[in-house]
Amino acid sequence: MSDITDPTHLTESFGSANHPDLTERFGSAKYPDRPVARSRAPQLDDATVEGLGKLSEALDVVENARGHLYEFHRMSGMADLTLQDAVRQLRSAGHGDLADVIDEVLVGRDVVPGMWTFELVESYDAQYWSVFRGVEQLARERLADGVRHVFEAEMKQDEQTRRRTPPEV
Repeated sequence: MSDITDPTHLTESFGSANHPDLTERFGSAKYPDRPVARSRAPQLDDATVEGLGKLSEALDVVENARGHLYEFHRMSGMADLTLQDAVRQLRSAGHGDLADVIDEVLVGRDVVPGMWTFELVESYDAQYWSVFRGVEQLARERLADGVRHVFEAEMKQDEQTRRRTPPEV
């Protein structure tokens, strides 16, 4: 295999007498005869499918944010447990006064007034995430017979059945 800084790696990667073609190595991403993964309800027009696609995209972002909130929850909990180890070690090393101060002002402290991170997660879930999921589900049920990801299914169909990516207009 050639060095990536050597421009001949492009020739080798895309096919030459000594290296197989990428399509032969990995297969094609195109499936011109594959049916649509999810069929569009007859009453759905393009604008509605696009709107539902945007709503689904927004929900994806909310799901990602929720994941980060859970990560914050886990990391804050790990920090508190590690802090307790530090307090024990400082106390064992003869720094009891400092350990007592740290224990008093930081171990078990609320991350926001009156709340630990598990309560933030629960509040987010109840106040925002659950409502967002309910709204997205209601829109799908009312407009698309409950079918999820119609926009994405059509994108998959389009990308796998056309021969070339069209230029941006």
